[in-house]
Amino acid sequence: MANGGQWDPLSLPKRPGFYLNFVERALAQVVGGPRGIVGMPIFNYTDGEIESGKFVTVEGEKEAITAIGKANAGPVLMALARGAAQVLVYAVPMQIPESDYDYAGIRHAFESRPFNVFVFPGATTSAEQEATKDWTARNRKDGKHFTYVTGGSAEDDQDPTTGNARSVLLADDYVVNLINGGIDSSGNEIPSEEYAVAIAGLIAGTAINKSITYTNLPLSDVNKRLTNAETITALESGSLVLTNDGRNVKIEQGITTKSTASKAGKIRAMRARQAIATDLPEVAKDHYIGKIDNNPTGQKLLLAAIMQYLETLVLNNVLHEEIFAGLDPERKSEGDCVFLVIDAKEVDSMERIFLTFGV
Repeated sequence: MANGGQWDPLSLPKRPGFYLNFVERALAQVVGGPRGIVGMPIFNYTDGEIESGKFVTVEGEKEAITAIGKANAGPVLMALARGAAQVLVYAVPMQIPESDYDYAGIRHAFESRPFNVFVFPGATTSAEQEATKDWTARNRKDGKHFTYVTGGSAEDDQDPTTGNARSVLLADDYVVNLINGGIDSSGNEIPSEEYAVAIAGLIAGTAINKSITYTNLPLSDVNKRLTNAETITALESGSLVLTNDGRNVKIEQGITTKSTASKAGKIRAMRARQAIATDLPEVAKDHYIGKIDNNPTGQKLLLAAIMQYLETLVLNNVLHEEIFAGLDPERKSEGDCVFLVIDAKEVDSMERIFLTFGV
């Protein structure tokens, strides 16, 4: 059954299911509920119990060490420490040389598994980053919604223009690109391609009515301090930036790579959009598709359920009170097809405070 995929008004899908299109509007977006699973392929799992080519879901340190070995558990533990409820681990089949790893096979393996944020535990080539972005976008079109988090090498981190160029290359509503890394309490450098797992865990573990902007991180410093001008350029390029404000290391602003000088693509809004694209199809599949008549009475039942869901989001400060769900006036609902329109605006976090001090 198709679930949450996109639909083309000129070529309607044949399979029974709930199909959803996002239409950009100046004052309206569709949003939904919280998630918390990080999908992570693991390339080294010696001394662990996991078998090559298999998946395991871990929720704590003991499970992670048992599954993939103490020496290999760092990335998984970092994601869990930052808030992920679970990490879905895939044991990548061994390859010699390592450059022959089947990244397309890795992505294919994850397609049949539920997760909310995807991240590699370390270095990947630019070509594989772009392929993973394309894979993320294709899954979105097919109804599977998740965020892809990535970063760069220690060398790349030293030049923000390199990281910004990566953000532009990977521009997408569902992609987050970290362009500088951190220094831990022992003085060890963690490049952005490795610290991306922590950001993935943070995104997964943050409720959709909260932002990761200005979240403090357990780092003693960043591996590259950006100037004010560099930070502004990075944000306008869609880059996620870590900032040392003299007291703490924090996330400058929670944005995706689909950001420009005029409009920031907020992670908070993106995750809410992903959630509604997952929640409503599940409700429709369980209670409405094939179970109610496509007549005024059945349509009212479906719309009432959607409105109840949206009202719950309003109560939880995900949406503003001005919400609407109704039949699409431009398309006739008949036969086995019903066309709906939802209008809503998400609540953003207060991120910029302007003060005029009269003297």
